[in-house]
Amino acid sequence: MDKILVTGGLGFIGSHTVVELQEAGYNVVIIDDLSNSSEKVLGGITAITGKKPIFEKIDLKEKTDVEAFFKKHNDVKGVIHFAASKAVGESVKEPLLYYENNIGTLVYLLKELKKLPGASFIFSSSCTVYGQADELPITESAPVKQAESPYGNTKQIGEEIIRDTCKVVPTLKAIALRYFNPIGAHASTEIGELPIGVPQNLVPFITQTGIGLREELSVFGDDYPTPDGTCIRDYIHVVDLAKAHVVALQRLLQNNNKESYETFNLGTGKGSSVLEVVQSFERVSGEKLNYKIVGKREGDIISAYADTNKANDELGWKTKLSLDEAMLSAWKWEQKVRAKE
Repeated sequence: MDKILVTGGLGFIGSHTVVELQEAGYNVVIIDDLSNSSEKVLGGITAITGKKPIFEKIDLKEKTDVEAFFKKHNDVKGVIHFAASKAVGESVKEPLLYYENNIGTLVYLLKELKKLPGASFIFSSSCTVYGQADELPITESAPVKQAESPYGNTKQIGEEIIRDTCKVVPTLKAIALRYFNPIGAHASTEIGELPIGVPQNLVPFITQTGIGLREELSVFGDDYPTPDGTCIRDYIHVVDLAKAHVVALQRLLQNNNKESYETFNLGTGKGSSVLEVVQSFERVSGEKLNYKIVGKREGDIISAYADTNKANDELGWKTKLSLDEAMLSAWKWEQKVRAKE
């Protein structure tokens, strides 16, 4: 079976995608610099699939190391590129770090893929490219607006670099997958979201508050023009998201793509407010969550959820897991992680 490179393959979404790739029969090699992940995740992947993926500890910012990797693994047929810095707030404070890590590494990868006789490239993009959309749900044809943060800008620039490269490298085919809000954990509780330090995302902050690691959850604003006044997002179970990467990769490997560069939204098509996510957690866990309404946070958009028709129709992919199922899996994962400590 084809060898697939997964960069950032020990991270949250990357590790779940490695599981789905291995279960689909692919040979997987992971690149990760362990800056926001742990080598212990390899054990979780192996426990689920019964197969240990190849792991190379490489910093993609080191161009010579990237070149050496592709000399060693010159039979790679596809790349799924997750490796990137992803905290919006940090990107505002450290823009150069984000441009170096998210843009420079992408360029080094594409330079190597140019040399291969044919390569399929899946890019981990984001719904942040749309900003505050004029219409909901958000379709792939919605305008890409000026980014609210350097992080969001790296996703926009990344997509442009890939599109421009595909125009002049006829052997390269690429898909940018624009995620909405991935949450949850694998049903086995062998892998899940494990943020280093204070979580930047809502769900791990909820589960850490629920288990007593955090004192309370801050809900940023309750006077937005939404049904309950809190921001609305499209929360997708990470396992559904991972499966979409396998389907998108197969589309390219089987030459079923319509263009050399394509984009797809990955979400559920349904928006859930912050308070609805809190209520879902309380429902599945039986725990009362300690939260407090605080002032609005700069840069937060009011509402964002996906129009999933293109992914449903062209990829033949649909989400299957509910918000409650995602929250329950995240809670079980949190309980397992803390029980080990």
